Amino acid sequence: MPYKGGYPRATEVKVVRGRYDFAVDGGAVGDIDLTLEAQIPANAIVLGGFVEVDTAPTSGGSATIAVKVEGAGDIMAAAAISGAPWSTTGRKSVVPVFTGATTVKTTAARKVQATVATAALTAGVFDVVLFYVQLPD
Repeated sequence: MPYKGGYPRATEVKVVRGRYDFAVDGGAVGDIDLTLEAQIPANAIVLGGFVEVDTAPTSGGSATIAVKVEGAGDIMAAAAISGAPWSTTGRKSVVPVFTGATTVKTTAARKVQATVATAALTAGVFDVVLFYVQLPD
């Protein structure tokens, strides 16, 4: 039964995991799909999450990596792999931090993507874990 805002009282928080592995995905400049299909539905709100770097990315040049769902760098802004957050292993913050101003709303079903720029990657493994709610149409 809807309440006065029109949405159900309880909305289930869901999780999506995307994985980049150079041995599987390669490292070409451009967008790399981290999920096999569109995992985040249309009209969803990405609340927050983290990136877990297992193997720091490397490159023969000065590569940058950004992570997106809806638009460029909306999950993690482009950053050089020679510095934070990519140069060390461990958990890293993403842009959405469970506040209204930082959340990301999808306009269509979306994949989690890494955007490699400037130079190709030659190694690296990381996971992107995002928490979202799906609002009714």
